[in-house]
Amino acid sequence: MRYTLFKACICFAAAVCENFDGYFMRHALYLASKGLGRTRPNPCVGCVIVSVNGTIVGEGWHHKAGEPHAEALALIDAGSQANGSTAYVSLEPCNHFGRTPPCTQALIRS
Repeated sequence: MRYTLFKACICFAAAVCENFDGYFMRHALYLASKGLGRTRPNPCVGCVIVSVNGTIVGEGWHHKAGEPHAEALALIDAGSQANGSTAYVSLEPCNHFGRTPPCTQALIRS
């Protein structure tokens, strides 16, 4: 319930915010901060997936090195709603194979 209420508040705030891009980017940075001290040697990254009507449909952050990146988690959270949506990512998505597949390819496929 608390999480649903939080998401509803974010959507309402976005609806009255004049700078949508800035709002959603700040939210991605907030999500990234949840990984502080846990992602080494990787950076902290947050991602927000926003539908064409300005609703957050997915979000994620990088929890720990070797685990899925923020973009992958946000895409999983968004599911089919990711199609045609905008991704706000606090750092350029990776484009290489390491312990996880490239985030750029996952974003393109969505």
